[in-house]
Amino acid sequence: MEGVPTAKTATPAVSPLAGEPIKRADAERLAGVLKAVADPARLRLLSLIQSAPEGEASVSDLTAPLGLSQPTVSHHLRILTEAGLLERDKRGVWAYYRLVPSAIAAIADLLTPPRKRATKKTR
Repeated sequence: MEGVPTAKTATPAVSPLAGEPIKRADAERLAGVLKAVADPARLRLLSLIQSAPEGEASVSDLTAPLGLSQPTVSHHLRILTEAGLLERDKRGVWAYYRLVPSAIAAIADLLTPPRKRATKKTR
């Protein structure tokens, strides 16, 4: 999935739910990131990593729970990392992955209608 925009570059300034038309380029960048999470295995990976005891996991920690081979899990992790949703930390022969909370929050914020955002922040 070459050329997948990162969450930082993919989040347009205007939400598609803000009542203003979103620019085509912004829509394409956001769609690229949403495409990265629009796979059941990738959604499960995000969930497994988030719920891991240290908030991070290696490929070997993720293959059994997903029931997928190591190359397949690595492929999905690469796509999520390229989309800016995960960070990768290489330690020796192992790579550990953790969520990028700001990227997840930015996407959630863009998909939350402005009225809901206002009430959520005042609570």
